[in-house]
Amino acid sequence: MGRTNPTFRDTIRAVEDDWSDFRRALRRRDQPHFDRLFDHVRAHADAAGYLNHRTPEIPMIVSIVLEQERRIDELEAHVDQDDVGDQSTR
Repeated sequence: MGRTNPTFRDTIRAVEDDWSDFRRALRRRDQPHFDRLFDHVRAHADAAGYLNHRTPEIPMIVSIVLEQERRIDELEAHVDQDDVGDQSTR
């Protein structure tokens, strides 16, 4: 049987393992935020694997930025909705 190439999810695990010392050195309050970054990467693993970029950290970073951009849009929509509600009560 031939060898198979590692999946992008395997690559994510390897990078996460490489950064485990960094995570451990973070303050406890920052560790969940660090973990969430890898959650964002895993959420887009299929797209990143399909890209098959020669530097896997690049699609990982783009996945994180994409999720943060989505969150910013959600928060802005929430703030805009609150602003509309405040104006209607005046």
